Amino acid sequence: MRNLDFSSWQTLLLSLVGLVLITMVGVALRLVAMQTIQQRRERENRQINERLRTLIAAYKTLGGSFTGNLEVDPTHLRDLRRRTERVASAAATGATEAESAPAAVASSGESSGSDRARRVRDAVEAALSDIILLGTEEQVRLAARAAAELAAGRPTHTAELVVSLRDFIRRVLDLDPVPADLPIPKQGPARPGAARGKGEGGGARDDARRGGGRGGGGGMGGGAMGAGMGLGIGGGLAIDDEHRG
Repeated sequence: MRNLDFSSWQTLLLSLVGLVLITMVGVALRLVAMQTIQQRRERENRQINERLRTLIAAYKTLGGSFTGNLEVDPTHLRDLRRRTERVASAAATGATEAESAPAAVASSGESSGSDRARRVRDAVEAALSDIILLGTEEQVRLAARAAAELAAGRPTHTAELVVSLRDFIRRVLDLDPVPADLPIPKQGPARPGAARGKGEGGGARDDARRGGGRGGGGGMGGGAMGAGMGLGIGGGLAIDDEHRG
């Protein structure tokens, strides 16, 4: 205020214009700074949310089971083919039909179980890849060790990695830690197939319904054609057909 000159209205106007310009520049700089900070925070929040979402999905894949076989079978499709070829060659060389039938049933059951284990292994490998990309240092070490065991062809357990993921996710979400005195069973990879089995059952029921509808429509069409032919040929034959039916 001491620098303002009130001697004339021209100087007063120039002083006011200068104050307005300085105020506008200050407000513009503040808006730019606030927008930059807000964009940076939004980007960081998106990254954190994406990372957390990926790690939660990996936790569900690696720790979705408490019972049964909790280890990951590293068997590949080529190994299954070799087993099938050995079983087929053994059955072709000296087994009789009575002996080959149970062997075929056992090999089919083994192949179905191996296919399930193969799908579990594929899901676990994808989860380990995500953890190596987005996990903490401890999680990356555990995931790399599990991946190395799978690559070496050894059965792998993921319980230790699941515990690390669980603690990290609860800490990021500001949840209370799991009580130390609470006994939690070891967790293993989720077993796929239950949801797909329900979907296949629903698809089979839908196919049956559609087949029933087509059968009913065909029956109605056939009945109409039969009634027309009966009327054309003679009423007596139609009556006899009805009595026979």
